[in-house]
Amino acid sequence: MTAPHIPVLLDEVLAALAPAAGTVMADGTFGAGGYSRALIMAGARVHGFDRDPDAIAIGRASVEAGGADPLLILHHRRFSELAETLRDAGVSGLDGVVFDIGVSSMQLDQPDRGFAFSTDGPLDMRMGRDGPSAADFLNTAAEADIADVLFRYGEERQSRRIARAVVAARPLITTRQFADIVRRSLGWHPGMPKDPATRSFQAVRIHINGELDELAAGLAAAEAVLAPGGRLAVVTFHSLEDRMVKQFLREASGMVPAGSRHLPEPTHKAAPVFGKPSPAIRPGEAEIARNPRARSATLRWAIRSDAPARNQRDLVA
Repeated sequence: MTAPHIPVLLDEVLAALAPAAGTVMADGTFGAGGYSRALIMAGARVHGFDRDPDAIAIGRASVEAGGADPLLILHHRRFSELAETLRDAGVSGLDGVVFDIGVSSMQLDQPDRGFAFSTDGPLDMRMGRDGPSAADFLNTAAEADIADVLFRYGEERQSRRIARAVVAARPLITTRQFADIVRRSLGWHPGMPKDPATRSFQAVRIHINGELDELAAGLAAAEAVLAPGGRLAVVTFHSLEDRMVKQFLREASGMVPAGSRHLPEPTHKAAPVFGKPSPAIRPGEAEIARNPRARSATLRWAIRSDAPARNQRDLVA
């Protein structure tokens, strides 16, 4: 397989997962196959997941071009469906799971997918190419709902002003239209710091793809399928995702605040399902110079204990 982009924090992810001959791992966000390829080179058998049919098609074509690799099994499924997919395939007790959350470089670099505004394209943003598009949402949603999405998922303080301008400019068809509306609403012009359209594009993309719900379900699925000693590594690219991963690992490892007189500590504490999580790991200057998109990446990882998964019954029964 030849990847059209550089996998972020690759050395650090490999150190976290410790792949070796005979291990079985899942790459929950296959994309261009960067992590999967490195894991296979270390001897691991990899189950690659992606909701994007383009990623799966490219991955399968690449594998077939180099001869069918028995160490790679591709699944056109969301990573939230990891537990039931592997159960149906007769796989249990994974040695490692990796997630690279958010939009991939491959998606950003295709104008027809509508994820970026550096070049004009249809206002789409659908990772799986199914369901309502960004244009459908922006052209039909109530002004208050648009403002809520921009504030919640983009942390955009001027969300109401942008939403009002979006409704007044309907119908929106292209990425450039949407970006220009955001810029005009906020008084931005070329030469100013970071383009404010970035926050609004992020917010709409997260909303129409249900990305935070997907992340929560994916983390729970990884907890269910990892064997004792198995490793979970998650790379995120913005604060909303990173906060979710950090909180999940803190709770799963038992690193929660002690009780107080207002909220007494429970009498019986459940055994931690993960060991102490790693601190936040970020790319160094050399990696950022090679790959500017790595600048906002954060890796967190932890090792699965032998305690039963907290919601195992719901996920795998």
